[in-house]
Amino acid sequence: MRVLVAGGAGFVGSHVCEELLRRGHEVICLDNMITGQFDNIAGLEDHPRFDFLREDVVRAPLLRADVVLHLASPASPVQYRRFSIETMLANSAGTHRLLAIASDVGARFVFASTSEVYGDPLKHPQPETYWGNVNPNGPRSCYDESKRYGEALTFEYRRKHRVNASIVRIFNTYGPRMDAEDGRAVPSFINASLGNAPIPIQGDGTQTRSFCYVSDLVDGLLHVAFDRDADGEVFNIGNPHEVNMLDLAHLVAEATGGVGDIVFTPPAADDPQRRRPDISRMAERYGWRPQVPLIEGLRRTSAYYCSRRFEAMLAEAV
Repeated sequence: MRVLVAGGAGFVGSHVCEELLRRGHEVICLDNMITGQFDNIAGLEDHPRFDFLREDVVRAPLLRADVVLHLASPASPVQYRRFSIETMLANSAGTHRLLAIASDVGARFVFASTSEVYGDPLKHPQPETYWGNVNPNGPRSCYDESKRYGEALTFEYRRKHRVNASIVRIFNTYGPRMDAEDGRAVPSFINASLGNAPIPIQGDGTQTRSFCYVSDLVDGLLHVAFDRDADGEVFNIGNPHEVNMLDLAHLVAEATGGVGDIVFTPPAADDPQRRRPDISRMAERYGWRPQVPLIEGLRRTSAYYCSRRFEAMLAEAV
């Protein structure tokens, strides 16, 4: 199949492109590179079934595809606050443009939404039927509210234009190629530990998240992407293993061989206190469950950052 991956040079998108090629598909990677990285797709550019198009998703040209995957949006607090308007446009006008393309060419459409649509949840764990507890005017609203809008627009295109579409709500994902400076817990903790600096925890460390290794996420996402019978369905994709930030810091210290010192910083505004997906739908429909234990994923991610540090040292020495 021919798959358009919007945001394909990003952290998750580049792993999606790589796996699609491994499975024998053709890939069009569309990315404006405001948060994507050329290094993420450097190993794919000479592949005969890979095409890269540097363009904003809002202005995506009409392209023939069997499946359109909309992953194009800054996704970390540092990124989406820096590019707040661009984030809102990617999830609104960009979603509209990709839906129009999918409608024109008869492609299946999958919108990558987020666990952020649940806000600071009053229901735990969060099923897809939960409508959320979101601050529509807060510092995170450029991301979570634009994702909620993107979901609504996807369903309107499905109703009015019969686009075959599904939504996946992605919970905290980590792994190689995460931007070390994007402010999320895993890269922040790992790089502090590798540098023998205290691990920075926002707030008191009792807030929880559920961390899914990127290969597990990609596997789940592609189950949905190629399932045309899932038209109109919404799926949580994440790891239901819940961990608080203090425990995550200790695991990172174990994975990196760091000393495990911790420094507490002020809590982030509107930071959810608990986050854990109900993945019953994915499990029942596809038999999908995460396979990579947290400590193993942290070791793999740590090895990636170690290699990047070593490459940077070599470059400075030249």
